Amino acid sequence: MRLRDLQPELMDDPALPAAEHRRALTGLARLNAFSNSVGVLWPAVRGLARALGRPVKILDVATGSGDVPLGLWVRAKRAGIELELSACDISPVALETAAARTRAAGATVNYFPTDALGAALPTGFDIVTCSLFLHHLSDADAVALLARLAAATNGLVLVNDLSRSRWNLGLVWTATRLLTRSPVVRVDGPLSVRAAFTRSEAAALAQRAGLTGATVETRFPCRWLLTWRKPA
Repeated sequence: MRLRDLQPELMDDPALPAAEHRRALTGLARLNAFSNSVGVLWPAVRGLARALGRPVKILDVATGSGDVPLGLWVRAKRAGIELELSACDISPVALETAAARTRAAGATVNYFPTDALGAALPTGFDIVTCSLFLHHLSDADAVALLARLAAATNGLVLVNDLSRSRWNLGLVWTATRLLTRSPVVRVDGPLSVRAAFTRSEAAALAQRAGLTGATVETRFPCRWLLTWRKPA
């Protein structure tokens, strides 16, 4: 798997029936919980919250079912940290699913529709996060997205994504069979790993996007975390 293999994923098809889309979102949320997606982001969020000593404004881009902002809300509530959470996605089905899950949990997240590749993001956030979206993009679109994330924050950009390797391909293939019955997730999961960027590739994309000084670190079990702090 020396080179990435970017192929269309079923989840990205606008013609995907809403019921199958919701089923896939539920399966992905379960996979993200198993792989501790929120835990990858939480230490940086908690650290900045303690440093600022005030409510932290966070934007989650391409939020899907909203499991990242919802998970951050749960951890912040336990830690006594106040977050002002916003999240966006291009999919109406994803936003409806995310809003319903958030209401059921008693949480507060401002969800809104946007095409993160076609329009500028709102600005003024302390942290902008993006999880498991970069691998859907061409190199050029990934660079453009990273630049948009950087423009939207006054503090941190946190990008959490899959890492491409044969080990991770096997792990994700197995997880999609054990943790979900969604045929969409079972197809898209392995495709996602084949399309994913390695740590070095992600670092190069960040450099091209102007995120000088960004770090890319491995996160168990099959992820990396890109962190960039905006210069004062």
